[in-house]
Amino acid sequence: MAHKKVNLPQKICPMCLRPFTWRKKWEKDWKQVIYCSEKCRRGKNITKESEIPF
Repeated sequence: MAHKKVNLPQKICPMCLRPFTWRKKWEKDWKQVIYCSEKCRRGKNITKESEIPF
């Protein structure tokens, strides 16, 4: 029996600004999940070129 993936919580990743959906592996710590992936988590201290004020 297939599970329907409807009504799962979503968050917006602050790095890539894309929505990401709840995953089973985040079940116990969903409140602490901030980034959608390791790549975004590792790049959290890198400033995007478009954000550098001149």
